[in-house]
Amino acid sequence: MTEHAPDDVTVIEPAQGRPEVRRRHAANRAAWDQAAVRYTEELPAAVERLRAGHSSVHPVERAALGDLAPWCRRAVHLQCASGEDTLSLLTEGAGEVVGVDISAAHIANARSTAAALGAPAEFHVCDVLDTPRELDGTADLVYTGRGALCWLHDLDGWAAVAARLLRPGGLLSVFDGHPAAWLFDREPAHPRYSGIDYFAHAESNIGWSADYIGALAGEPSVKYERLWTIGQVVQALIDAGLTITRLAELPDAFWAEFPNMPEEVRRRLPSTFLLHARR
Repeated sequence: MTEHAPDDVTVIEPAQGRPEVRRRHAANRAAWDQAAVRYTEELPAAVERLRAGHSSVHPVERAALGDLAPWCRRAVHLQCASGEDTLSLLTEGAGEVVGVDISAAHIANARSTAAALGAPAEFHVCDVLDTPRELDGTADLVYTGRGALCWLHDLDGWAAVAARLLRPGGLLSVFDGHPAAWLFDREPAHPRYSGIDYFAHAESNIGWSADYIGALAGEPSVKYERLWTIGQVVQALIDAGLTITRLAELPDAFWAEFPNMPEEVRRRLPSTFLLHARR
């Protein structure tokens, strides 16, 4: 279950081979370049929030990470979008931040926000799989989450990037939507099976929910998503040489994934998961 609730969804086979992975990532780049206009509209408000000391880091993440100041000289945020979460890591105590995102429009937003704040931040436009090698071994914290992993079609490649970015002893923090949420339709007031294959679901889709991106000018791009199970995420990180130190499955949400479901019902379902791993 992702935070866009598209209007037109087609179930497809998981990507096989590097060319298909790259094709899907390129399509997602085009879609996010379009969608970034909504983030651009919010830039003045984002700047003011950050200037006032507000952090968009989720309370679940904050409780797990604690004050970053004593130990995090550099945080690298993979799939950073327009950078508000990235720059919030400075509020949380990071010495400097680096953001990586596939969308040039998002990175333009992030650079504009950082410049307005005079923040110690740098941003790179690239597929997360191509994160610059110059960053290898420089991160005390690699940070990602909240609707990020579903856009990836090479989980092993992502895990290898996270591992190479970390200093020895460095921490990867992932806080993302729980894949089990994909098993339930979004609109009903009570859980109803969506019919998808938990173990091998991939899809192409068009459109964004009205409460997130909404309608955009021009023809909307086709984008591609993949459900990664908790087991697949954990195994990819183990195979990349990282040690899992924390794994929690949680009812805490970061968006209204089931808007018509009573809270007492929704909190019986897993909405998110938090994972920490160390190099």
